[in-house]
Amino acid sequence: MKIIKTTDSNFKEEFENILARAKTDIKEVSAIVNNIIDEIVENGNEALKSHIKKFDNWEVKSDNDLMISQEEMKTAYENISDDLKNALHIAYDRIKKYHEKQLPKSWIDFEKNGTILGQKVSPVDRAGLYIPGGKAAYPSSLLMNAIPAIVAGVEEIVVCTPTPNDEINELLLAACHICNISKAYKVGGASAIAAMAYGTQTIPKVDVITGPGNIFVATAKKLVFGEVNIDMIAGPSEIGILSDSTANAKYLAIDLLSQAEHDEMASSIMITIDENIANKTSAEVDKYLETLSRREIAKKSIDERGAIIIASNMDEAIDLMNEIAPEHLEVMTQNPFELLSKIKHAGAIFLGENTPEPIGDYIAGPNHTLPTGSTAKFYSPLNVENFMKKSSIINFSKGAIDELGEACALLADTEGLTAHAESVRVRLREGK
Repeated sequence: MKIIKTTDSNFKEEFENILARAKTDIKEVSAIVNNIIDEIVENGNEALKSHIKKFDNWEVKSDNDLMISQEEMKTAYENISDDLKNALHIAYDRIKKYHEKQLPKSWIDFEKNGTILGQKVSPVDRAGLYIPGGKAAYPSSLLMNAIPAIVAGVEEIVVCTPTPNDEINELLLAACHICNISKAYKVGGASAIAAMAYGTQTIPKVDVITGPGNIFVATAKKLVFGEVNIDMIAGPSEIGILSDSTANAKYLAIDLLSQAEHDEMASSIMITIDENIANKTSAEVDKYLETLSRREIAKKSIDERGAIIIASNMDEAIDLMNEIAPEHLEVMTQNPFELLSKIKHAGAIFLGENTPEPIGDYIAGPNHTLPTGSTAKFYSPLNVENFMKKSSIINFSKGAIDELGEACALLADTEGLTAHAESVRVRLREGK
């Protein structure tokens, strides 16, 4: 695994490459995705059928073939082992409990002059969840996207997932059953995003679309934003690790690989203040690589997008990690909580050697749909509020408009909005 030092003459160039890790040429695929969206808008289900045959290699003979029934979900749930059922229910309960604490509240405030101001928080009517299904199946992504929508009170949840060769993962179906999903469709890629954004004869139009995907999915989400809301534009998976001399090199190595095995485009970056730990971790990565079921994927990711940086001190290490703003950040130091206040940018922060990133992927409770590619500087993890919106509440009494109306009208005058000003002044005059 590549090891670089902040004192190297070419460090600035190497670090710029790390910061550019998630850059993808959206322009290159935008024309393709635009065509897909246009075809869905114009031809609905017929376009979906054509895209499924082209991209997922099976033929949709009727509109009903697009749908996944609740009976299929229930059967899949019944077929999995008791241990798996138990694991899914543990994950469901922990994720639900965590997200219930995020629920925003409506409120009303009464002023002395009779003004009533407030905020009404309500869920969107319909949410669309995109669950990947290409190189691997992700039942955990279904839980992480569906549960905050359920907690928010969304009336109808729509799920789209690709099914190459018309095959679908039973564990994903079981997760759908646990979440009581009633509308699920065997549609993937940009086609699914377009279908949920605009609606087809079978798939209803939604208000918000969440969930990760490849560059075509990410581009489609960007292009339909405004027609619907979206959670974020997520890129390849990534992990950052801060470590000192007390860290366990075996833990560090396998945690770096836990992201590398996702995708060849994934990035795994460790910043340490100990050169010995850097060398040990690199050696352990090589050992572990030989044991992985997705060895080729992980190796390409590590070779092309992985790095271990040796910093001069922990403050420098933290500054560099804040610039990287990783999706997942592990703090593997003697006293990890001491560093927490200095960490400004990360999707999720994992503190201590007994908190590996996969704990967050499945069972801890916080959402694993996280900002990538340094967007943690301004995006948050998927949460309940992604499925809700706020309405302002305003009520002025006669006393309130008498007290504040002229100031309001004057501001309208300065903007040249005559009707705005008169709308207030007519009440001041006629109310006397």
